[in-house]
Amino acid sequence: MFLSPAVLSTPCERRGRWETEGTTLFGHSRVSFSLGTLLGSPHTMAKLVECVPNFSEGRNKEVIDAIADAISATDGCSLLDVDPGSSTNRTVYTFVGSPQAVVEGALNAARTAFGLIDMTKHSGEHPRMGAMDVCPFIPVQNMTMAECVGCANVFGERLSDLLQVPVYLYGEAAHKENRRALPSIRAGEYEALPEKLKKSEWTPDYGPATFVPSWGATVTGARKFLIAYNVNLLSTKEQAHRIALDIREQGRGKDKPGILKKVQGMGWFLEEANLAQVSTNILDFELTPLHTVYEEICRDAKDLNLPVVGSQIVGLIPLKAMLDCADFYSKRDNLFVVEEEHKVRLVISKLGLDSLGPFIPKERIIEYMVKSTQEDKRLVSLSLQQFVRSVGARTAAPGGGSVSAAIAAMGAALGCMVGQMTYGKRQFESLDSVMRRLIPPLYQAMNELLAMVDADSSAFNAYMVALKLPKNTTDEIKRRELAMQEGLKEAVGVPLSLMEKINQLWPYLKELVVYGNVACKSDLQVAAKALETAVFGAYYNVTINLKDITDEFFKRNTQQQAADLLLEAKESASTVLDAIDRRE
Repeated sequence: MFLSPAVLSTPCERRGRWETEGTTLFGHSRVSFSLGTLLGSPHTMAKLVECVPNFSEGRNKEVIDAIADAISATDGCSLLDVDPGSSTNRTVYTFVGSPQAVVEGALNAARTAFGLIDMTKHSGEHPRMGAMDVCPFIPVQNMTMAECVGCANVFGERLSDLLQVPVYLYGEAAHKENRRALPSIRAGEYEALPEKLKKSEWTPDYGPATFVPSWGATVTGARKFLIAYNVNLLSTKEQAHRIALDIREQGRGKDKPGILKKVQGMGWFLEEANLAQVSTNILDFELTPLHTVYEEICRDAKDLNLPVVGSQIVGLIPLKAMLDCADFYSKRDNLFVVEEEHKVRLVISKLGLDSLGPFIPKERIIEYMVKSTQEDKRLVSLSLQQFVRSVGARTAAPGGGSVSAAIAAMGAALGCMVGQMTYGKRQFESLDSVMRRLIPPLYQAMNELLAMVDADSSAFNAYMVALKLPKNTTDEIKRRELAMQEGLKEAVGVPLSLMEKINQLWPYLKELVVYGNVACKSDLQVAAKALETAVFGAYYNVTINLKDITDEFFKRNTQQQAADLLLEAKESASTVLDAIDRRE
């Protein structure tokens, strides 16, 4: 028996996944959506949506695999994760693709499940009201929340037409205030659905108000990224739930709110692992970070003399959540961790994320997963040989701007290297605190400058698109000219920002000249000339594009700004090189 929603926040999407309340975008009116309007123009970057359907089957491998195969076989869908739970009798699938592809993938998965899952025979730890219990759409790349609401509406309408089942909208897609939160819709669960469907206030958003015993009802919507995070305890279910009541935002009710904002939680016992878990959904990991949840549960467990034995991410997690966690422990424990890979390893160790099975970053961090499923056409992903040859090809891009950014990235990398060759060595031990301060900004700049290699080519390509616009009528000529001017300003803005980024590095390089390992003297000299050369290259890219801009005020201001930045780079490089020459 589950406690009522008034006493216990209802879990929703998976073993350890709950659901956020969203604000309705469209009041009580129904809005029609067309997938064609969600795909964007052929000139925009690809739109990427994440879909996380939860099915009420976590034990039958054949059923689980059949649903996974239906998603994988959908053109344009990349299945990232399949997470079954035996105790919860629930499986969560995570996949990404274009808006049209993910809707098709979700429909194919539902069609497959319809013939394989029978809710009249279902039992499990996790609350549920349908075979395909919930199906949220989450913006990942170049997608707005409103566009994901559109996906949910298209999916809900097509699912109800396909299977003749009731479908409700929740979260950001909710048409009614009392359906914003998933626990509200799911109150009473599958068992209460026959009577619920008879009430006018629970008429489905799509499909018939008819109870389909084998299926139940499906809830779909749109939301932000949600982290399903469980902390392991050697305790009873009741003890774990006691901690969950203390830390979750709802607490024990209106009179006794919990500690952590935008966190839902409950305690349960995981039979297959023979331990209890405080199972949480972190609805806003920037407001309440991962480490805050872990540390608060550890504090409560200590007060109860309960051992914490690691934790578990269910499904995928955003990279930023991992890096924020790493930065917290680095600062708290006075650690010096620079590389992204090392930061991820630190978090795995601190939180014990591999306690119930291996935590493989490339299979669990969403950015890594998405990158591995997409063809990477970025210049920075080319080998050095390929990049040089692409520069030498009979094409205008990549050109001097991209080369300048690449040279700047190498200059920053050399500065970072000198810092690394100084830090941690016995003869320079007194300088460790200085290197801890100098290395991170150079390392960060190295990665940011690499990103600008592609930014320059992208800006040039935007101008080329404007050039190809039609010019048959007076209006078309005006639109083309306006687009060309905007394209030129964008083409100027990228190298100008490159100059600014580079000039921020001179103070760090000047200190490295004083304190850095003298054996790396030549590396600092090359770094200084590389950064100066990159500023020169960016300057020339600014001036060549300025000549065709008709906005005289913009031209004068930008020309003066570029000239000042160039002068600063010349003087700084000269200062660094003179100081290096004086070091023995």
